[in-house]
Amino acid sequence: MSPHAVEQKPTFCRICEPLCGMIATVEDGRLTALRPDKDHPLSAGFACQKGIAFAEVVNDPDRVTTPLKRTDNGFEAVSWDEALDDIATRATEIHRRHGSGAFGWYMGNPAAFSYSHLFAAMSFAKGIGGDSHFFSSSSQDTSSRLLASQFLYGSPMAVPIPDLIRTDLLVMMGANPVVSHGSFLTAPRIKDRMHDIVKRGGRVVVLDPRRSETAAQFEWLGIAPDADAYLLLSVLQVLFSEGLIDRRAQSQADGLEWLRRQCAQFPPEVTQPHTGIAPEAVRALARDLADTPRAAVYGRLGTCVGRNGTLVAYLIDAVNLVAGNLDVPGGSVFSTLGIPGQKWGSRLMGASLRRSYRKKRTRVGGLPLVIGAEPAALMAKEIATSGNRQIKALFVGAGNPVLSVPNGAELEDAAESLELMVGLDLYVNETNAHCDYVLPVTSMYERDDFAITFQQFQATPFRQVTEAVVDPVGQARTEWDIITDLIERMKVRTPVFLVLRRLRKGLGRRLSARPMVDMMIRMADGGDRFGLRRGGLNFRRLSREHPHGTVVAPNIRTGVLDEVVTYRGARVQLAHKDIVDEIGTLARRGGAEGFPMRMIGMREPRSENSWMHNAPLLMRGDRIQSAVMHVDDAAVRAIEAGTQVVVRSPYGKVAIPVSLTHDIMPGTIAVPHGWGHRGTGGWRIANRAGGVNVNQLMSSDPADVEALAGMAWLTGIPVEVEPAG
Repeated sequence: MSPHAVEQKPTFCRICEPLCGMIATVEDGRLTALRPDKDHPLSAGFACQKGIAFAEVVNDPDRVTTPLKRTDNGFEAVSWDEALDDIATRATEIHRRHGSGAFGWYMGNPAAFSYSHLFAAMSFAKGIGGDSHFFSSSSQDTSSRLLASQFLYGSPMAVPIPDLIRTDLLVMMGANPVVSHGSFLTAPRIKDRMHDIVKRGGRVVVLDPRRSETAAQFEWLGIAPDADAYLLLSVLQVLFSEGLIDRRAQSQADGLEWLRRQCAQFPPEVTQPHTGIAPEAVRALARDLADTPRAAVYGRLGTCVGRNGTLVAYLIDAVNLVAGNLDVPGGSVFSTLGIPGQKWGSRLMGASLRRSYRKKRTRVGGLPLVIGAEPAALMAKEIATSGNRQIKALFVGAGNPVLSVPNGAELEDAAESLELMVGLDLYVNETNAHCDYVLPVTSMYERDDFAITFQQFQATPFRQVTEAVVDPVGQARTEWDIITDLIERMKVRTPVFLVLRRLRKGLGRRLSARPMVDMMIRMADGGDRFGLRRGGLNFRRLSREHPHGTVVAPNIRTGVLDEVVTYRGARVQLAHKDIVDEIGTLARRGGAEGFPMRMIGMREPRSENSWMHNAPLLMRGDRIQSAVMHVDDAAVRAIEAGTQVVVRSPYGKVAIPVSLTHDIMPGTIAVPHGWGHRGTGGWRIANRAGGVNVNQLMSSDPADVEALAGMAWLTGIPVEVEPAG
């Protein structure tokens, strides 16, 4: 018998965007514990409870560890060959009869944290043919931000972030990083970085309908739900009317006079009924942004998922620009990779995406595509609506859209009409319970990785890779291995599929996407440029010599608009007809009769959307889902704390316990998302916890999807709240 082997392996967490350093304890080849990495240069011994609990996910007895086939008697384990042969045969036949337009792929949030998954999804979804449908969670959280960048800078990839390390005034909208740890902003220990701003004499101002966990630690300025566009237009109106436009703005952008005209009708007195913010508070905020040499406005999920998410993201950047805070130290900055020729590649890609946005429209609703993705809110209708390009085969990777898109019941009904549905996941969840096959995938600690998606959102430029910490549990495989194996078995002859088949035939299972990642590391700032820079980084050197990661620069470079703006002359473009139309829609917006309150979402420290409700450590204490509303609203409705209430919208209703507080704007109710486990999936702890699917209150009507980016409308929903029973 071999001696008991215990290893401590540096790695990093990939649940959310700070990518905190972790130390994995591996005993006899099994992951037994995770703890924060004290030697990580940025997270420095911090990790949240979700990261520490993830060993329970890896070893979860409810986890899918062998291919599962749905039968009349439930799911049954089958071999990989049986599963992939059948999927390949059926997919090939669907492609023969209906073409690539019959295929859809939904990519969930965790896929962004795995290069294997990203390359696999793109290879299949785009490689099977140009008429295929691609959906992702981006239309529930990021598409509006990406489209605003496409309007302003010519490329959706040019996303500015606040320079946390150097700013003296951070205005944060629709974000709760004390709980979420940051998004579109990779900054380990973000709470500490925000407190550092205050310690050096600066300020952090949090605009939110709720005194969130973040707002409670800094300055809270309460705002009515989904009123961010009104506020930002007023801030711009003040900046223009008081002559506070910074001289830098003139040299950076075209269309300032056009912008002045658009916001002229929104002085703070006009927008106060919408925002609930006093005019003098708006004027003070505008003056502070103009007068503070190092200031930044930052918006995140809450600003992206309202009725005008693209407009709000656009206005955030416009405020930063007009106040002189764009692309300057301490302001709103662009974290570039420094890859030679990146500017020209970005220009070609930006031009292509702009053409695609103008020309391509969804089959249902006629909405544009953002970075090639369709609105997931319309996925059920794309399955149910007959005609050319009707979806017949759907693949779902690391997602649970039944709980994350509006009107999940509609998607469940539509899924039963599919000829083929395949899930790639850790669990049988509410969505892939409808699949013909559920295929077991590796967890983050069973694969090598490099977080390519988040390299351009780092507050401190940083590189870290990880090798697999343990072997895959059971028969789990990476998404890349699954999809390349599937493509090899299919009889579909598209250029991408043919190339992958030839490569796999020549290399066998050694075919990997890792060389693409290695090339990115080598060519980016700090990289070895394939031997031209002695001591530079590559994947192997990072793994062997810098297992805790390494900082490649103390601060983000500024003065880079000529690298990131893809328009001719590298000038930001403010004037867009789409923005005019959205402002007009905003000015005409009315209320919903019979629904006097507004519902917002809220994150919970022990949840990550819908997929971590099966970890015992995170569900301890008989944890349940609960809404939050203002004591005055409750008193009017004879609602007592802890009782059940019915929340009704024009689109649905749910019953949920409610707690009462003064720390929320009157007329607002906050409901956590990601719940609604009903026993249809295979995770027992999650099913016992249950809860309600808040997205049953949302609309999947194309008229209610955000017109510019196809974003699901998830905040500021008109509701009424009544005592249950």
